[in-house]
Amino acid sequence: MADSDWDIVLKPHLSPYFVYAAAFVIAVAHIAVGVLLKISPNSGVIFKTSDQIGIALVGIVIACVVLMFARPRVRAGAAGIEVRNVLGPKLIPWSEVVGVSFPSGAQWARLDLEDYEYEPLMAIQTVDKQRAVDAMDALRAVLGKYADQATA
Repeated sequence: MADSDWDIVLKPHLSPYFVYAAAFVIAVAHIAVGVLLKISPNSGVIFKTSDQIGIALVGIVIACVVLMFARPRVRAGAAGIEVRNVLGPKLIPWSEVVGVSFPSGAQWARLDLEDYEYEPLMAIQTVDKQRAVDAMDALRAVLGKYADQATA
C-alpha cells in the first residue's frame, strides 16, 4: 500500500542524518585503508589487490547494515498500525492495540499490545523533541478513531 492509503505516516527526523554520516564515514575509512594497504612495503606482510578489495567491500557491507537504522517508519490507517523498525514491516490490527506510550527515559515510543506486550516505535524518537510530541498526539488521535471501530 502507498503512503497515501494511510491516515498518518511517521518517520524520525534527526537520526537518519546521523546514520547517513556514520555509514559514509565507515565506507570511506574502509576504502581508504584498502587503497593505502600496499603503500608501506616494510611491514613484513604482503598484501594483495584482493586484500584491498576485500577490506573496501567489508566497509561497504557494514555501511549498508548501518543504513538499515534509517528505515524506521510507522503508518496507521483502517488496516491497523504498520511498524517498520530496522527489519521488515509488521502490520498490527487495531484489535490487538491497547495504546501508545513513551516511557520515561526511553529513546523511542512503544505500541502497547495485549498481554502486557509492546512493539518499539523507532520512528518516534526522543531526539526529535517537539516533533515526537506531535507524532504521539497524531498517533493517539488515529488510535482513538480506529480503536472505537475495532471494539464495535
